Amino acid sequence: MKTITISLLILCGSLAYAKDQKPHTPATLLQMDSVECGAEQKSAKNFTGKMLGTDSAHQRTRVLLCQEYVLQSDQVIYRIRPKDDKHPVLLPVSTKAEFRLEKDKMKLLVEDLDNKEREYVVVSMTPRESASSAPSR
Repeated sequence: MKTITISLLILCGSLAYAKDQKPHTPATLLQMDSVECGAEQKSAKNFTGKMLGTDSAHQRTRVLLCQEYVLQSDQVIYRIRPKDDKHPVLLPVSTKAEFRLEKDKMKLLVEDLDNKEREYVVVSMTPRESASSAPSR
Protein backbone atom coordinates (compact mmCIF):
# COMPACT_ATOMS: atom_id res chain seq x y z
CA MET A 1 0.00 0.00 0.00
CA LYS A 2 2.87 2.37 0.82
CA THR A 3 4.52 1.81 -2.57
CA ILE A 4 1.27 2.63 -4.41
CA THR A 5 0.86 5.85 -2.41
CA ILE A 6 4.47 6.87 -3.03
CA SER A 7 4.18 6.07 -6.75
CA LEU A 8 0.98 8.12 -6.97
CA LEU A 9 2.64 11.11 -5.23
CA ILE A 10 5.64 10.99 -7.57
CA LEU A 11 3.35 10.78 -10.61
CA CYS A 12 1.25 13.75 -9.45
CA GLY A 13 4.36 15.79 -8.69
CA SER A 14 5.86 15.15 -12.13
CA LEU A 15 2.57 16.03 -13.84
CA ALA A 16 2.36 19.29 -11.89
CA TYR A 17 5.93 20.17 -12.87
CA ALA A 18 5.29 19.37 -16.54
CA LYS A 19 2.17 21.53 -16.53
CA ASP A 20 4.08 24.62 -15.34
CA GLN A 21 6.53 24.63 -18.25
CA LYS A 22 5.46 26.58 -21.30
CA PRO A 23 5.99 25.11 -24.77
CA HIS A 24 9.07 26.13 -26.70
CA THR A 25 8.76 28.47 -29.69
CA PRO A 26 10.91 27.66 -32.75
CA ALA A 27 13.34 30.35 -33.94
CA THR A 28 16.55 30.90 -35.89
CA LEU A 29 19.77 32.50 -34.66
CA LEU A 30 20.54 35.03 -37.39
CA GLN A 31 23.70 36.79 -36.20
CA MET A 32 25.99 37.61 -33.30
CA ASP A 33 27.39 41.08 -32.61
CA SER A 34 29.91 42.32 -30.08
CA VAL A 35 28.48 45.35 -28.32
CA GLU A 36 29.80 47.60 -25.58
CA CYS A 37 28.33 46.69 -22.23
CA GLY A 38 30.43 48.74 -19.85
CA ALA A 39 33.95 49.75 -18.97
CA GLU A 40 36.53 48.46 -16.54
CA GLN A 41 38.87 50.90 -14.79
CA LYS A 42 42.07 49.95 -13.05
CA SER A 43 44.10 52.40 -11.05
CA ALA A 44 47.89 52.36 -11.31
CA LYS A 45 48.19 53.17 -7.60
CA ASN A 46 49.53 50.59 -5.22
CA PHE A 47 49.49 50.57 -1.42
CA THR A 48 53.00 51.99 -0.98
CA GLY A 49 52.38 54.79 -3.48
CA LYS A 50 49.20 55.78 -1.66
CA MET A 51 50.94 55.90 1.72
CA LEU A 52 53.93 57.91 0.49
CA GLY A 53 51.98 60.00 -1.98
CA THR A 54 54.41 59.28 -4.81
CA ASP A 55 52.16 57.32 -7.14
CA SER A 56 50.55 59.10 -10.06
CA ALA A 57 46.82 58.86 -10.58
CA HIS A 58 46.97 57.07 -13.93
CA GLN A 59 43.97 54.94 -14.71
CA ARG A 60 43.62 52.34 -17.40
CA THR A 61 40.17 52.03 -18.91
CA ARG A 62 39.17 49.02 -20.96
CA VAL A 63 35.88 48.75 -22.84
CA LEU A 64 34.00 45.54 -22.11
CA LEU A 65 32.29 43.75 -25.00
CA CYS A 66 29.31 41.44 -24.69
CA GLN A 67 27.78 39.00 -27.13
CA GLU A 68 24.41 40.08 -28.51
CA TYR A 69 22.42 37.68 -30.66
CA VAL A 70 19.59 38.30 -33.11
CA LEU A 71 16.93 35.61 -32.75
CA GLN A 72 14.09 35.48 -35.28
CA SER A 73 10.80 33.75 -34.57
CA ASP A 74 7.67 33.66 -36.75
CA GLN A 75 6.34 36.97 -35.43
CA VAL A 76 9.12 38.77 -33.52
CA ILE A 77 12.84 39.53 -33.86
CA TYR A 78 14.63 39.48 -30.48
CA ARG A 79 18.02 40.92 -29.53
CA ILE A 80 19.32 38.92 -26.56
CA ARG A 81 22.43 38.81 -24.34
CA PRO A 82 23.66 35.98 -22.10
CA LYS A 83 22.66 36.35 -18.48
CA ASP A 84 25.95 34.75 -17.34
CA ASP A 85 28.48 37.48 -18.21
CA LYS A 86 31.51 35.64 -16.85
CA HIS A 87 31.17 32.40 -18.82
CA PRO A 88 29.04 33.02 -21.93
CA VAL A 89 28.69 30.16 -24.39
CA LEU A 90 29.33 30.97 -28.02
CA LEU A 91 26.22 29.96 -29.99
CA PRO A 92 26.38 28.78 -33.61
CA VAL A 93 24.82 31.29 -36.02
CA SER A 94 22.29 30.25 -38.70
CA THR A 95 21.00 27.37 -36.62
CA LYS A 96 17.58 26.44 -35.33
CA ALA A 97 16.79 27.12 -31.69
CA GLU A 98 13.80 26.96 -29.37
CA PHE A 99 12.94 29.39 -26.62
CA ARG A 100 10.37 30.21 -24.00
CA LEU A 101 9.85 33.44 -22.12
CA GLU A 102 9.72 33.05 -18.37
CA LYS A 103 9.10 36.18 -16.29
CA ASP A 104 11.91 38.60 -17.13
CA LYS A 105 14.23 36.20 -18.96
CA MET A 106 14.39 34.01 -22.03
CA LYS A 107 15.28 30.32 -21.80
CA LEU A 108 17.05 29.30 -25.02
CA LEU A 109 17.67 25.75 -26.20
CA VAL A 110 20.02 25.07 -29.15
CA GLU A 111 19.76 21.41 -30.12
CA ASP A 112 22.91 21.34 -32.26
CA LEU A 113 25.01 22.62 -29.38
CA ASP A 114 24.36 20.42 -26.32
CA ASN A 115 20.59 20.43 -25.65
CA LYS A 116 21.01 22.64 -22.55
CA GLU A 117 18.61 25.43 -21.72
CA ARG A 118 20.43 28.70 -21.03
CA GLU A 119 19.14 32.02 -19.69
CA TYR A 120 19.30 35.21 -21.74
CA VAL A 121 18.20 38.78 -21.19
CA VAL A 122 15.96 40.30 -23.86
CA VAL A 123 17.43 43.65 -24.94
CA SER A 124 14.82 44.50 -27.57
CA MET A 125 11.87 43.05 -29.46
CA THR A 126 10.80 44.09 -32.96
CA PRO A 127 7.71 42.77 -34.73
CA ARG A 128 8.40 41.16 -38.09
CA GLU A 129 6.81 42.81 -41.09
CA SER A 130 4.88 40.38 -43.21
CA ALA A 131 4.99 40.58 -47.01
CA SER A 132 1.23 41.22 -47.19
CA SER A 133 1.37 44.30 -44.91
CA ALA A 134 4.12 46.03 -46.94
CA PRO A 135 2.79 48.73 -49.31
CA SER A 136 3.00 47.83 -52.97
CA ARG A 137 4.46 50.33 -55.45
